[in-house]
Amino acid sequence: MTTSSKNYAGALAEIAADNIISYDGIKNDLNTVSAIIKNSPDLKNVLENITIATEVKNSIIDEVFRNQVNDKIVNFLKILTNKNKFNDFEDIKSDFETIYNDVNNIKLVDVTSAVALSEDQKQRVVEKLQAKLNKKIIANWLQDEDIIGGLIIKIDDNVINSSLKNRLEKLI
Repeated sequence: MTTSSKNYAGALAEIAADNIISYDGIKNDLNTVSAIIKNSPDLKNVLENITIATEVKNSIIDEVFRNQVNDKIVNFLKILTNKNKFNDFEDIKSDFETIYNDVNNIKLVDVTSAVALSEDQKQRVVEKLQAKLNKKIIANWLQDEDIIGGLIIKIDDNVINSSLKNRLEKLI
């Protein structure tokens, strides 16, 4: 992430804070733009190409996105192309998602287990984490047979390692 992407994400957050577009609306529109770009590598290459005239890129943005996302987001995309910053779009989207999660009291966590957890087990883990962190938890469930048993929970840069492998390594 760059300072530039954080600044652009902050500008989008200001639009949401001013009730011009909701946080959810911006997040949904950014996801729509991202999906369209990922499905069309040629479009991405054109919008990121600094040798193509800004007017041409803005015309393409109008044609592709005008009926897909809010007009303010279309204008935002044009600003990115005008400033030759469209290549930062995914970083801006990611930085905005961080702001979105903070505003909505959401915490993303990675939970790794040796075997697939049942829905009931997953629910109990989420409930305990929500009670501990006082936040809504969105878990990314991972599997790694090497941990033998237990869980590894990653919250931001913090890791809670209750895996059997970790306990055995501490004994040795």
